[in-house]
Amino acid sequence: MSDLSLPVPDGLAGERADVALARMMGLSRSRAADLIDAGGAALDGVALRRSDRLRAGAWLEVQRPEPAAAPAAVAELVEGMRIVLQDEDVVVVDKPIGVAAHPAPGWSGPTVVGGLAAAGIAVATSGAAERQGIVHRLDVGTSGLMVVAKSERAYTDLKRAFKERTVEKVYHALVQGHPDPSTGTIDAPIGRHPKHDWKFAVLSSGKPSVTHYEVIEAMRAASLLEVHLETGRTHQIRVHTSALRHPCVGDLTYGADPVLAREVGLSRQWLHAMRLGFTHPGSGEWVEVTSSYPDDLAAALETLRGA
Repeated sequence: MSDLSLPVPDGLAGERADVALARMMGLSRSRAADLIDAGGAALDGVALRRSDRLRAGAWLEVQRPEPAAAPAAVAELVEGMRIVLQDEDVVVVDKPIGVAAHPAPGWSGPTVVGGLAAAGIAVATSGAAERQGIVHRLDVGTSGLMVVAKSERAYTDLKRAFKERTVEKVYHALVQGHPDPSTGTIDAPIGRHPKHDWKFAVLSSGKPSVTHYEVIEAMRAASLLEVHLETGRTHQIRVHTSALRHPCVGDLTYGADPVLAREVGLSRQWLHAMRLGFTHPGSGEWVEVTSSYPDDLAAALETLRGA
């Protein structure tokens, strides 16, 4: 009956079925619940209910939902989304977790595009209807800085800047263990995972992907990295650190230890877009903005520092 057939992943054992499927497949929780209610998921051959708990060692079968057309952006104020910089050409937001950059099939939660519309901020009309003004993205579970184009000139210039890699994108990532060497470059192509199409992997057939990292603080169980991206592939930092066998703390999708995630109180990957620099499309001057860690990441970091 299924498009996916696999043992229950270690990090999802004990989770409610709707929560687990949402995390595993990149769906909203309501869409995962709808899939379960329609009989699209089974555990050891028995149809799941949304409140059932996944059992370690059981066999999970899931019917992939049909791709839906991207919905239009809905104007909705986004709690916790902060405007860092704004002028006639650009707006830079500090995006909280649980917020997508723009509407997409399977996502019914808040978006940056919708939040800006609700705040009365008009953006460029270039780009697909559901992602107008968007020149780059952050994962729903990654917090931090995003720049959105307000003018058509800014859209064109910023799209070119990201393509030509002249934008400075700096992240902080808390990873398990201690990378060796402590400073390095990961140059490994990334493509969609051959078995699990909700995630990505290092593949010889993938797109070129380059990540530079430096350990800026080492703790007993983890290391805090400063990461500079040359390319901007989906899940790039998460995939590359996992390939080094040092996944981001809390990132169960890419092999993080669920016990450590619980100990530090994380339900998402420890990853934050903390600095963004670009040539302003209007003035031609270099602009740089920074962001501090959100509360959940700061608390997890302090827990590990004290361990």
